Amino acid sequence: MTTARIESAARPEGTALAGARLVLSGGVVEGDRLTVAGTRIRAVTTGGAEPGDLDLTGYTVVPGFVDLHVHGGGGASYASGIAEEALRAARTHLEHGTTTTVASTVTGEIDEVARQAGVLSELVEDGVLAGVHFEGPFISPGRCGAHRPDLLRDPDPALVRKLVDAARGHAKMVTLAPELPGGLESVRMLADLGVIAAVGHTDSDYAKTLEAIEAGATVATHLFNAMPGIAHRAPGPIVALLEDERVTVELINDGVHLHPSVLDLAYGTTGASRVALITDAMGAAGMGDGLYPLGPLQVEVRNGVARLVEGGAIAGSTLTLDVAFKRSVTVNGLSPAQAVESLSAVPARLLGLFDSIGSLEPGKSADLVVLDSETYDLVAVMRRGEWITGGETFAPVRTA
Repeated sequence: MTTARIESAARPEGTALAGARLVLSGGVVEGDRLTVAGTRIRAVTTGGAEPGDLDLTGYTVVPGFVDLHVHGGGGASYASGIAEEALRAARTHLEHGTTTTVASTVTGEIDEVARQAGVLSELVEDGVLAGVHFEGPFISPGRCGAHRPDLLRDPDPALVRKLVDAARGHAKMVTLAPELPGGLESVRMLADLGVIAAVGHTDSDYAKTLEAIEAGATVATHLFNAMPGIAHRAPGPIVALLEDERVTVELINDGVHLHPSVLDLAYGTTGASRVALITDAMGAAGMGDGLYPLGPLQVEVRNGVARLVEGGAIAGSTLTLDVAFKRSVTVNGLSPAQAVESLSAVPARLLGLFDSIGSLEPGKSADLVVLDSETYDLVAVMRRGEWITGGETFAPVRTA
């Protein structure tokens, strides 16, 4: 096992945050005190600030973000199969508020993806990552996006199981096209194994998508992207995935993958409780324009938009979840509570981790994001009771 970890500032013992707007499961409260002891939230109490509390007047505190689908960041890729790169990617997104990360692979040779899963699983065991998501190679050649067509495979249950086993119990999700040979059988197998089966990069029609849901598929991988659009006589997978209450839909709110009105349409159909906002970020997240690898492919980023060097298809995003939060509130008009539901609570529930993350409740991990209450820009991040960034912003409350 590796000894890698994400370095951070010293843990404040018994730290109390006072004066902030707190976005809680039951609603938004103003001025309550949130106390952290060790790695956990100790209490949320009413009443004024006490001497020694950190003064967060003018700030909003939300739970740490949970990203179900992210390929890299900080110039690094999870698909490299290099632990140091994975650490750099996780650290980049952590500094932008993602306190829980499921690392996503991309299409490659089966043995190579299995090797990558082994490396990522060590980082799960070290507490850096929360699991592994396999996106490809079991996807449609007609909807492959930024995946190499010559490396795609039908979702033969034996091959799917090989990748799941390579993750040593840490596989959280597999994206596949259910219309391909072995697709429905693999969905059933994944459901039996307790691994999320996600419908994505698919040419499936409405009826086949319903079959996949009945077989156990519970997630739509970046809904609308890499799948047929809605036609009035051929509703396709989008309508099937939107209308079934058992399905959580991933959405990429970067202003590139989806027009704001399309995101509004999805929310109007499902409500925030069935949306997981993701980044689908590749290595350029947190970086500037330039050339970056995405698995075996090369990506060029111009003006923050990532596209394949060959073919020009959108190749993931450069998004971070703090930006997704801000866009959701300022562009789409979601309430902070709705944004928290989709950025924290929904993905935490999907991962089976809501008893420890996903909301600001006593006993849960002290994973916090502090935002400016007017602009919703990120100010500070705390993970497991440790300030990752921005903790020096806040001064102690002093006696009169």
